[in-house]
Amino acid sequence: MYDSNNVFAKIIRGEIPSKKVVENEYALSFYDVNPMCEKHVLVVPRGEYENILDFARRASAAEQAGFWDCFVKTADAIGVSGAFNVFANAGLDAPLFNQSVFHFHLHLIAGEKTPACINIMKEMLCQE
Repeated sequence: MYDSNNVFAKIIRGEIPSKKVVENEYALSFYDVNPMCEKHVLVVPRGEYENILDFARRASAAEQAGFWDCFVKTADAIGVSGAFNVFANAGLDAPLFNQSVFHFHLHLIAGEKTPACINIMKEMLCQE
C-alpha cells in the first residue's frame, strides 16, 4: 500500500526542498542527496506508484508520456552524452539493491567514472 508520507511524496508537494532539474505536469527530477557519481539524478512521477511495475500497470498514457518526456529533458539538462546508467529498485528483497523509498523512481547516473564511484558500486554489490 502506498505511503503518502514518503520522502518523494513530500518533495513533490514541496514540503522538503530538493535541487530540481526538470518538472512537468506528470513528473519531476532532482539530484540525489547521496549521489553515487558526479551526475546522479532521480526521475519520479507525480502520481502515487510504489514501484516500476505499479507505474507500468496503472499509470495513464498521458502520465507515462509525461514521465518519459521528463526523463529525456533531464538527461539533456545534465549533459548526458554517450554512456550512462539507468535503474529502478523494486522491493525490500531485490537481488542487487533494495528499494528504500516506496515511490517509483529511476536513477539516472552519468558523468566521469571516478574511483569513488567505482568503489561505491563495488561496496554495494559486495554487501552480504
